[in-house]
Amino acid sequence: MKNKAALWVPTLYFAEALPYMAVMTLSVIMYTNLGLSNSELGLYTSWLYLPWVIKPIWSPIVDALKTKRWWILTMQILIGGALAGVALTLDTAWWLRGSLALFWLMAFSSATHDIAADGFYILGLTERQQALYVGVRSTFYRIGSIFCQGVIVILAGWLQDSFSIPVAWSITLLLMAAIMILLALWHSRILPKVEDDSKDFPSPKGGVGGGFMSTLRVFFSKPGIVFALLFMLFFRFPEAQLAKMAQPFMLRTVGEGGLELSTATVGFAYGTIGVCGLLAGGLIGGWLVSKHGLRRWWWPMILAISLPDLVYVYLAYVQPTNMFVINACVAIEQLGYGFGFTAYSLFLVYFAKGEKSTSVFSICTAFQALGMMIPGMFAGYLADLWGFPIFFSFVCLCCLVTFIVSALVKIPLTE
Repeated sequence: MKNKAALWVPTLYFAEALPYMAVMTLSVIMYTNLGLSNSELGLYTSWLYLPWVIKPIWSPIVDALKTKRWWILTMQILIGGALAGVALTLDTAWWLRGSLALFWLMAFSSATHDIAADGFYILGLTERQQALYVGVRSTFYRIGSIFCQGVIVILAGWLQDSFSIPVAWSITLLLMAAIMILLALWHSRILPKVEDDSKDFPSPKGGVGGGFMSTLRVFFSKPGIVFALLFMLFFRFPEAQLAKMAQPFMLRTVGEGGLELSTATVGFAYGTIGVCGLLAGGLIGGWLVSKHGLRRWWWPMILAISLPDLVYVYLAYVQPTNMFVINACVAIEQLGYGFGFTAYSLFLVYFAKGEKSTSVFSICTAFQALGMMIPGMFAGYLADLWGFPIFFSFVCLCCLVTFIVSALVKIPLTE
């Protein structure tokens, strides 16, 4: 079955992208359409990061219980069920509580699916195949992102022209649910049954809890841990606030300080132009670091992830109606973010090297998620309190925090 990797690697990572983007992006756009204030949607949707924050705690359980294949199929079915559940709650009196609870289920299922899928990729492929398909998995994850942020959001916008907002989003989410169930059925047939799937990681001394505590000791005993933690938590401090409010800003009426774009237009801007800019920035960043090393490009990358935030200050004060200008601003910000985020990603890789590198890296990504979760929780409140022009100006001021934590960490001399 291993020779069928071309059939399951692309669809597995396409399936991995869908629920993550549904939780992180679709929920924000949907709740904005449904009338939640910036404060409410910022607080509620930021809590959905929590499963990725605490993912290292239960990843050993996924490794120890059942098979990765079982976890993948089960989580895909749960994600499909959660999407259908959200769709069916939107036209009820308890839509907010019900949809949030189901998004929580989707988030935990998605985080668990990430653990199982990445583990299965290692088990189901030889080392040569892993190297061969690493670009395929990344590409199809991006395709899943474009599909979710672009195609799905555009579809919801089009449906709003013919149906009420709750019905339009219900139809859209039911379509996503059907896609996830179809992917689960496909993977039930095509995923290979690996012999050592259930015992790829031997139980650590002291059991699962002992293994996690051992990893924590390794993590917190690393040189420069204090500055590294500050970097992990605060490097994206401005971006966490900007990302949470960017799309609501585009959707809000001119009277509310927004650009009053349609849902379909926002889907096109972020789901196609934005994602392509993000991908291009990441590819350019990776190529330059591979040629000259991270140290040479460290500060250009810090500037690239910070200075383009100014385009939102321009958009908020001017409120342009020209879509070429708006799309260009989105492209510039996302290109800079993709280029600059390379520095952050590579720092986590270098920091995790050594003993228990995989588990240590998992903890690094948990702090990364926490760094996005907490600022996002109060971003909506600040946007409501100050208005978008002052809010985005404050975000740019927060870039000083990014510069400070970037100056504190030690960059490896060689890569």
